[in-house]
Amino acid sequence: MKISVKNSALEKVKDLTLDDSIWNIEVNEQAVKKMIKLQLAATRQGTQKAKTRSEVSGGGRKPWKQKGTGRARQGSTRAPQWRGGGIVHAVSPRDYTFLINKKERKLALKSALSMKAQNKELVVLDKIKLDSLKTKGIKNLIKDLKLEGKILFVTVDDAEDLFMATRNLGYAYQIMVTDINVLDLVNADIVVMEEEAVKKLEEVLK
Repeated sequence: MKISVKNSALEKVKDLTLDDSIWNIEVNEQAVKKMIKLQLAATRQGTQKAKTRSEVSGGGRKPWKQKGTGRARQGSTRAPQWRGGGIVHAVSPRDYTFLINKKERKLALKSALSMKAQNKELVVLDKIKLDSLKTKGIKNLIKDLKLEGKILFVTVDDAEDLFMATRNLGYAYQIMVTDINVLDLVNADIVVMEEEAVKKLEEVLK
């Protein structure tokens, strides 16, 4: 698979040959879905807590004697049916994350990258560089590239200028190639990537 590489003036510089084993594989939707589920699970705090009858304070004394009152037998005022009692099947803090093996992680990332390349939602620039930290710069770049929707910029270094310019926009954001992940790729309508970032990805995923 080949893709055009453009410069800062948005002129075609050359054609870049993409590795088909990374950018043109059969998309494994199950692996992608599993990886997204893992990433979303990792963001959950899991700190929700409610007290069971054994954790609620009080209720040590039997409310009334077992027999002879005409009322239903009761052993504690902290049983679930009492006001101020414990919660039945109370939730407790838990970790929602689960394990995915390395092959599956790699397959999910390759599938997400292939989706972008196959659907022509991938743009490659030789270098993503702005003249200032102002949002206006990135807005002009997006306009010149004729891009719409949510846009993910993938750079080799931390690219402070790009990060500062995109942070006030709700539809554009920047990550380093070392932080690339399935959730961000799938969530973006267009992925704009530096040529060097493409090469680094291919080195890691081969």
